[in-house]
Amino acid sequence: MNSIRPAALDERLEAADAPFVLDIRPRSNFQRTAIDGSHNAPVYDDLRRGDDGSLRAHLDEIPRDEDVVVVCKMGVVAKRATSVLDAAGYDAMTLTGGISGWKGYQRNSIGYRVRSLVWDLKSAV
Repeated sequence: MNSIRPAALDERLEAADAPFVLDIRPRSNFQRTAIDGSHNAPVYDDLRRGDDGSLRAHLDEIPRDEDVVVVCKMGVVAKRATSVLDAAGYDAMTLTGGISGWKGYQRNSIGYRVRSLVWDLKSAV
């Protein structure tokens, strides 16, 4: 399964071929904190329960000709959504660390820097 780290997403968002960012968290969470330009399909709770039907109901809102980056709280449920999108023919990836990782990246927090080192070590193996 494909994933993208916050720093790489930040670079891509500035490019001409910026991906479509799909935030699957509940609407109230999305309204409090979201990546600029992202789109909300509040299917997080359904996906946590194993029901991907609500995400499938949103497929007509997701462009097929763009890369799709799926965002949730920590990245775990987004992996499920990414799998559904991949199976439906989308070029989808999960934001590593979810919105929590994104906020840590934006603040350059110590927690984010430690997670980045762990991600680097995992990708080197």
